[in-house]
Order: sequence, then structure tokens, then C-alpha cells
Amino acid sequence: MRCCGPYIAGAELPPTAEALMRSRYTAFKMQQEDYLRDTWHPSTRPSEPIVDKKEHIQWLGLEIKSSLRLRKRQADQPEDPDKDTVEFVARYKVNGRAYRLHEISRFVREPDPAVGGKMRWFYLDGTFPD
Repeated sequence: MRCCGPYIAGAELPPTAEALMRSRYTAFKMQQEDYLRDTWHPSTRPSEPIVDKKEHIQWLGLEIKSSLRLRKRQADQPEDPDKDTVEFVARYKVNGRAYRLHEISRFVREPDPAVGGKMRWFYLDGTFPD
């Protein structure tokens, strides 16, 4: 929480897509609906609630598998500084049963009028590898 607290409180903006991913995991854990909505791109943000306060999810951990920008740097390919992809596995339990969410998430950075037009990372969408 210490690493993500300033982001969730609105005191700072996550500087990278990976930092946003980590803070969103923490926000899910803390059921911070407002932060999840604020950091979800408006073009893909769901209209229904993101967090179900009645559902008792126990979040167990987050593992970042890879960041596309890091792989591109290693391959010496050009990159778009305002787009990134983060692959992660989040583990959780619902009613004592364990699950894992494996997602490749896409992020985009663009000006956000809600924070004075500052550049901000947004979660765009994700795919689920087999």
C-alpha cells in the first residue's frame, strides 16, 4: 500500500503503466471504485460497478510477468512512449476457492482533463492467454 497509496489518494500519478497496474491491483484489494474508474480509459470503462462490495474476494498476490516496453528496449525496436502492455498474474480466493487471473493488459497515456490536462496512464483493456 505504501508504494501505491499516493496514487490511490490522488496525490501523485503513476509514472509508468506497470506502476498503474500495481496500483489498480491494490485498488481492487481495497475496493476503491473511484480510483479504478478514474484510471480506466473512458472509451472502454464499464458503466456498471467495477467492485461488488458484497463479493468477498481475498487477493493473495500479484506477479508482473513482463512489460512490452522492456522487451522492445531489449530488442532495440522503436517504441511509442504513450502505449504500453503489462502481463501479470493475480491470485485470489472466493469463498475459499483459489483462482488466478492471467491477463495481458494494454495501457495508454494521454492528457486527462480531470487532473488539469496532465499526462496520465489509463488501463485500456486486456486479453487472457491460454
